[in-house]
Amino acid sequence: MASILSEKRQYPIGRFSFHPVMNEQELQNCLARIETLPTRLQDALHALSAEQWDTPYRLGGWTVRQVVHHLADSHANAYMRFKLALTEDRPVIKPYLEEQWAELADSKILSPSVSVQWLEALHTRWVTLMRQMKPSDWARSIFHPDRNRLISLWEMVTLYAWHGDHHLAHIQLVIEERQ
Repeated sequence: MASILSEKRQYPIGRFSFHPVMNEQELQNCLARIETLPTRLQDALHALSAEQWDTPYRLGGWTVRQVVHHLADSHANAYMRFKLALTEDRPVIKPYLEEQWAELADSKILSPSVSVQWLEALHTRWVTLMRQMKPSDWARSIFHPDRNRLISLWEMVTLYAWHGDHHLAHIQLVIEERQ
């Protein structure tokens, strides 16, 4: 029972699941979720006190502050990977150590609002880029050396739509505990 509860806190919306057949409806759903993430994130942060920004969503998990800064770090990397995939042939990307990034000073002391503002601008550019892509562009890919495989832009857009919702659900866990 404890492991089920731990899994639910770690993956409150479930683990990422990729369906490789691209369709327009799913694409538009993903783009809308990415586009609205900064607003949904800001709304969630308004439901918390500044003290709760330093509350972890689960035992051993990141604080709300770290989660918000992680979203900005991760989505900035994703945006750059999209641009690389669109301008190079199967570029090898540089992975980063997200757990260590979350322990750096900017992730531990800055107000989450800084990263929300960054996400607003970043997602505006990213969604603008994605809305102009041709259907064939979604098959372009990056090579992820840690995963030792190619990852298409279609898989990436579905992953990052899930990723934003996943971490927003972590913040929702902290909000629900407050009530």
